[in-house]
Amino acid sequence: MSKTVFITGGSSGIGKAIGEYLLLNNFIVFGTSRNPKKYPNSKFTLLKLDINDLNSIKHFTNNIKKKKLRIDILINNAGVGITGPMEEIPILEMKKNFETNFFGPINLINSVLPIMRNQKKGLIINITSIAGYIGLPFRGIYSAGKGALELITESYRIELKQFGIKMTNIAPGDFSTRIAESRYHSPVSEDSPYKINYKSTLHLLNQHVNKGKNPLILGKLVHRIIKSNNPKIHYKIGAPVQKFSIILKRVLPDLIFEKMLMLFYKL
Repeated sequence: MSKTVFITGGSSGIGKAIGEYLLLNNFIVFGTSRNPKKYPNSKFTLLKLDINDLNSIKHFTNNIKKKKLRIDILINNAGVGITGPMEEIPILEMKKNFETNFFGPINLINSVLPIMRNQKKGLIINITSIAGYIGLPFRGIYSAGKGALELITESYRIELKQFGIKMTNIAPGDFSTRIAESRYHSPVSEDSPYKINYKSTLHLLNQHVNKGKNPLILGKLVHRIIKSNNPKIHYKIGAPVQKFSIILKRVLPDLIFEKMLMLFYKL
């Protein structure tokens, strides 16, 4: 029997690529979007869901129960970027980012767990980021939210083993998506003491995304994870230098790694 997959943020970018790849490999795929009607040409069904709205999450899971659908795999992909000097990002924007990148996935996970428990099995894949392993300059809030999601996955895994429910993380590096267009970023203010460094870092970030890998690669990785009997806790995927940076942080003294990071960003 074909497995049923639900992918948050399935209308574009990484979520869309994963959904289309799994669809070609005989999975039943549902994506989610805050406004599915905007994407009439989606190759798989898009369901309405706003992960920042508890009522929307409850309505989503209640519909699944009413239609007696299975949730074999949940992929928490919906997320937003944020950039800016830590001193200048409004606290409200920090909270909004955590609502989407951290609390939203937790609320959805907790809402589908009773369904998976009733099934006596299930797999949850959280899409995090390589940025979640390192406190990156001018991306501190994004790093913090994704890093927090990485850590709580470790806690969930241990708690859920008794129910036959598995959970894992995929931490992508830079992939060719439109994330730069939708992220919040503090304006490059003319009177900001961070103006020069922040502006150059933004330019570098955009270059990395534009030169990023095809997100189809992530679809292949997700397929491999689904077929695995015992998924790993963490998967990192991206350019070699990005994956190697995580290893360097583990083995190098903190101050040396910090210096290397500053040289990379030309700060």
